[in-house]
Amino acid sequence: MDAFIRFTNQTQGRDRLFRATQYTCMLLRYLLEPKAGKEKVVMKLKKLESSVSTGRKWFRLGNVVHAIQATEQSIHATDLVPRLCLTLANLNRVIYFICDTILWVRSVGLTSGINKEKWRTRAAHHYCFSLLLSLVRDLYEISLQMKRVTRDRAKKEKSASQDSLGYSVADEETEWLQSFLLLLFRSLKQHPPLLLDTVKNLCDILNPLDQLGIYKSNPGIIGLGGLVSSIAGMITVAYPQMKLKTR
Repeated sequence: MDAFIRFTNQTQGRDRLFRATQYTCMLLRYLLEPKAGKEKVVMKLKKLESSVSTGRKWFRLGNVVHAIQATEQSIHATDLVPRLCLTLANLNRVIYFICDTILWVRSVGLTSGINKEKWRTRAAHHYCFSLLLSLVRDLYEISLQMKRVTRDRAKKEKSASQDSLGYSVADEETEWLQSFLLLLFRSLKQHPPLLLDTVKNLCDILNPLDQLGIYKSNPGIIGLGGLVSSIAGMITVAYPQMKLKTR
């Protein structure tokens, strides 16, 4: 209960909760639309999705400041690859949130001289760049983790404790792809924050790829991806130790 209270008291926590609700509505709407007699339910879900999306804009107004702070922190990372990837990713997030704020200003009617499609495309571009750079950082961290697991395995095999890890002679004779996937699974299993961050970024990138026409997805896939990403984000907010640390 204490964790839930701390979660809801945070702006990011409330935003993740609203985001999960928004994408759940999108997913349910996609699943119910083909079914007869569900028109009223679909309409209610659509209105709820729109209301929640509008409500999230208020939580995101201060995200420009948070993204700038994250950029300043990532500059001081000791490892070169995470420093470059996170700094550039956060800079793109700053621009994305600026574009998002401009779109919000137009949506509430404060100004009408803004090209909505132009700014939406700009926002999608910078959001996509940010996620791609974050995924490059994730891949780098995964490669380091796989090297650690391989090194630890070699040490334990050398000390004749092979059975405790569950390896067998058959592991050495499997195909390369199967061995690689097994190593990847064990690497991510030993590093839950890295697994969460990778899953979150992979799910998030579906939306901008669809908006830019690079990889078209249906609302069901985007809704499911957004829901999974929101749950991963909620876990990192509720349990800060599950957030991938910057070295």
